[in-house]
Amino acid sequence: MLYYLFRYLETFHFPGANLFHYISFRAAITFVTSLMITIIFGGHVIRFLQKKQIGEVIRDLGLEGQMAKKGTPTMGGIMILAAILIPVLLFARLSSIYIILMLITTVWLGAVGFIDDYIKVFKKDKEGLPGKLKLVGQVGLGLIVGLTLYVSKDVVVFERVSSKATLRPCDMPKDVPLDVTRNVKEVKSTKTTIPFFKNNEFDYADLVKFTGEHSKQWGWVVFVLAVILITTAVSNGANITDGIDGLAAGTSAIIGATLGIFAYLSGNIIYADYLNIMYIPASGELVVFAAAFIGATIGFLWYNTYPAQIFMGDTGSLAIGGIIAVFAILIRKELLIPVLCGIFLVENLSVIIQVGYFKYTRKKYGEGRRVFKMAPLHHHYQKLNFPEAKIVVRFWLVGLALAAVTVITLKIR
Repeated sequence: MLYYLFRYLETFHFPGANLFHYISFRAAITFVTSLMITIIFGGHVIRFLQKKQIGEVIRDLGLEGQMAKKGTPTMGGIMILAAILIPVLLFARLSSIYIILMLITTVWLGAVGFIDDYIKVFKKDKEGLPGKLKLVGQVGLGLIVGLTLYVSKDVVVFERVSSKATLRPCDMPKDVPLDVTRNVKEVKSTKTTIPFFKNNEFDYADLVKFTGEHSKQWGWVVFVLAVILITTAVSNGANITDGIDGLAAGTSAIIGATLGIFAYLSGNIIYADYLNIMYIPASGELVVFAAAFIGATIGFLWYNTYPAQIFMGDTGSLAIGGIIAVFAILIRKELLIPVLCGIFLVENLSVIIQVGYFKYTRKKYGEGRRVFKMAPLHHHYQKLNFPEAKIVVRFWLVGLALAAVTVITLKIR
């Protein structure tokens, strides 16, 4: 909203109004605003939740210090959602299809998570929202995002071609060298970034080449299905990771910062040309959203680090996972998720392996056996008597290393 106000004031030569042209400036004030919202108002939210006795339902899993967390306020994801939505509405260009999709993602999965938490807290049902209904919400969001990317004329990429072509004037940042704008064309594409391959690109349409001349159309079907799968998997991964104080929020902040870098590079034609990656017009606006996301998750850590004063609950974890997934899809970096979101992936796999092996051994030997002392993985280390704070910090360090590797993949081909 303020973006449009200052664009209007610029016509009257209002001092400083032109600063709102710059994504870097708007991202900076978005980050600060988001951080301040969580830190300043977080204490008020915690006291309100305590007053309403909205506390975490704790199952006794035999973990040291676990039952001491009983009654800790939950549904703190409301803080994160507010700290994302308010600054984005103030400082982002709301006409951007990318910003619109991110806002829908935040509200949509935030609502699904809120319903889940509401059932657990107020209905005293430890299971919360039935898994099938939660899956319907995740699949529904994936369908909306995938079909919008297919239908919207604003979602395009620029690809290199042999013949000379130039960008539209509205797509060219100021002072862009002429040689950068040559040999490119604007297309609707099912291509995405894939690590460690020479051309750094993968086309979903290649999976359906057997359909011949219709491969492009069927490629979009595959793309939409991939969007649904990725959105569901990552949101569940973030949900599972949210098991000990500060783990999900800190890991997500690292991932958000990395995606912000990718959005800036993909939305800047000079850097995209230098790195030989797809230039995605207008995707740079996502840097503003990334700044809000980073500010919200770091600000939440002010109250969520060990010992936590508040938990994010599914209201926060489902939304965070969905945001990461959709953000990566919008900037065509979704195939980097297994590396960048390695913590989420391993946490997910640890549960799948544990459950699968238990069922297999129970059927074969008559008694269930376990690979880990407890799943997800962070509970395994708790069972090994690792201090909770040490587990979290070490997971953060692994997350930082994975983020560095993800960025490096831009040039390692």
